[in-house]
Amino acid sequence: MKHYFVIAAGLSTLAVSAVQAQTSCPGTAPSAATAPENAKQQAADIFQYMAPQLATAIAGGSPTLGQTSTLGGFGHFSVGLRGTALKGSIPRVDQFPTCYSGRYSATLPTGTQVIPGVGADAAIGVFGGLPLALTSVGAVDLLLSATYLPEVNKSNVSITLPDGSLKIGYGARIGLLSESLIVPGVSLTYMKRDLPTVNLAANSGLADSLFVTGLKLKTTSWRIEASKSLLMFGLFGGVGKDKYKSSVDVVRASVGAPVIGRANSTLTPAPTQSLDRTNLFVGLKLNLLIFKIAGEVGQATGGDVTTFNTFSGSAANASRTYGSIGVRFGI
Repeated sequence: MKHYFVIAAGLSTLAVSAVQAQTSCPGTAPSAATAPENAKQQAADIFQYMAPQLATAIAGGSPTLGQTSTLGGFGHFSVGLRGTALKGSIPRVDQFPTCYSGRYSATLPTGTQVIPGVGADAAIGVFGGLPLALTSVGAVDLLLSATYLPEVNKSNVSITLPDGSLKIGYGARIGLLSESLIVPGVSLTYMKRDLPTVNLAANSGLADSLFVTGLKLKTTSWRIEASKSLLMFGLFGGVGKDKYKSSVDVVRASVGAPVIGRANSTLTPAPTQSLDRTNLFVGLKLNLLIFKIAGEVGQATGGDVTTFNTFSGSAANASRTYGSIGVRFGI
């Protein structure tokens, strides 16, 4: 179960954003053509705002928290559970300016929010590497993770998953140096984690509704990690690059505007996002025989995000700090 709480919070925010009760604003007189435009644009901008936060929560720092060196080949494996907290920002949709007269640019309010998540992963030794003096090089581990999102139907928000609730992530770790008594462990890691495809419907409980079909969020991560155990304790850290890709197939708004009545419209083109970020993290682990307890803090920075509206507080591409703590079992 990977970051369900993070994902649910983000999707619910996206859902509710375009279904607030709206009124006319100064400018062109409302019409059936203009009535849904501002709601659709706000929904598209919240998609752009929340996607990097959800992606950072999914990608995290170390792909296998507490196990940064290679395992040593066949017969060795490790599994881990972690909890994550992302220092995020959530749009305050109940305070958004409203308009039935077409879209207009405004500063949309946000509030600081610590977004929690839960993760699981596994590493399997494939090749023990080639001996080299006090270490070995070229060892290979297979990495796996799972992203799970249940279907939801409550509080006027419905989340359905046309391709299933579970999405398996995969990757590999190559040992540049295997950790030994003297030599630190240094590795290069590739990891791909995605969100299950989501269809979403929400209504205000009054007359406005939003439909999002085919929401997809994909992350690809590269990491260079180093670690060194010092008796019962160990230090680790790393740096890497993340690529986040997100899109939706259809965003459709249905609003009940005063005087005009029911108006429906589809956002064209549907919003997409591709963002490259730098990820830096450090951590500490406690070695307890076959168990490890580990914690890390990290930060994702960089990339450009374009929105029609602006957001108060943190920008859409703001640096995001996260922390994780977890337990690991392995042989």
